Amino acid sequence: MAEPVVDADVAVVGAGAAGLAAARRLIEQGLRVAVLEARDRIGGRAHTVILGDGFPADLGCGWLHSAERNPWVPIARAMGFAIDETLPGWRDRLARSGYSLADQAAWLRAREEFDRRLEAAAAQPDRPASALLEPGNRWNALLNAVSTYANGVELERLSAHDYNNYDGTDTNWRVREGYGTLVARYGAAVPVRLSTPVTRIDWSGAPVLLETAAGTLRSRVAILAVPPSVVAAEGIRFAPALPPAKLAAAHGLPLGVDNKLFLSLAGDWPEIGGNWHVAGSVDRLATAAYQMKPLGHAVVEMFVGGELGRALERAGIDAMAEFARDELAGRYGNRIRAALTPLEASAWASDPFSLGSYSFALPGHAGDRAIWAAALDERLFFAGEACHPSDFSTAHGAYLTGLAAADEAARALAK
Repeated sequence: MAEPVVDADVAVVGAGAAGLAAARRLIEQGLRVAVLEARDRIGGRAHTVILGDGFPADLGCGWLHSAERNPWVPIARAMGFAIDETLPGWRDRLARSGYSLADQAAWLRAREEFDRRLEAAAAQPDRPASALLEPGNRWNALLNAVSTYANGVELERLSAHDYNNYDGTDTNWRVREGYGTLVARYGAAVPVRLSTPVTRIDWSGAPVLLETAAGTLRSRVAILAVPPSVVAAEGIRFAPALPPAKLAAAHGLPLGVDNKLFLSLAGDWPEIGGNWHVAGSVDRLATAAYQMKPLGHAVVEMFVGGELGRALERAGIDAMAEFARDELAGRYGNRIRAALTPLEASAWASDPFSLGSYSFALPGHAGDRAIWAAALDERLFFAGEACHPSDFSTAHGAYLTGLAAADEAARALAK
């Protein structure tokens, strides 16, 4: 019997950090690879836009988290990118916001005690991370706000086990040209079919059939490097349907929301230092965080997550800017209102190809990451930050899962 006609050995769905890493690894092994990307650009949730004064605004991932072991650091250096090793002043937010030394010390104690309770809870049945808040603690609102920045979701919807499983270090650097620029440059030589969303995958036999508006692509195996939220929302249909456990894992790992707004800062502001991090409020959950003059530019970067992030995204960039003006006027006086002009904002919740910023596990679903990452019938393989057990929500976690999925697919093809 003749071998079925195939267009590629491996089809990779998604050209973000995971898909590009998988494609490059497979091409290095001499395999025929086809990458199908729904957006009109590569990079996925890594996306840099250059603002008017030349500032590289990362609308997606911006920090080289765990930089001393982040594989994007040596990649960036080998490609000639500049790494800014200035550490973020996240621990100094209260100091930059005018709070006393006693308040700063009390906040750090509250954060450390919460982290200890998270670690201890790993030996207990999973529950919402909000259950670990100390009743009546002054800093509970800020602890919850920090979760919206770190996880894109409030503590009551977040698995305590998953929160504890994240394994980051305190070393966080930036790519001066933009993280999104780095990821796009890394994938520039990969053959990618842009604006080609996959609508249906038939993995009932060989070859695997991937249906798009431009036609059907046939491959021996496929790597799915898209967020679980897209599958949960039936953005891609499958024949046969995915196993119940796999589909349940897609629903158990929704994407939280974190958005950024970049505003120009006009005028002279000697009271504001470069790369300063400032808290909007420490007394309420509905607040944002701000980086003032990042990388020395006359820019303010607003970072807002969770339900507030969703609400402001729906309201639009002008509403986001007005929220930022209100909070920053509380720090620097009303004079700053007229100095702030919105330039660019992200809107990840309404992006149909991600439906959020990065994954979190619902209470009781921390184990879903391993289920989501598991291959099906040595024919469908999975990659992306949601697949990583401890580096989820990061571009380097996505990259590492892309390499792992590529190696697994190559081993299956070699049989």
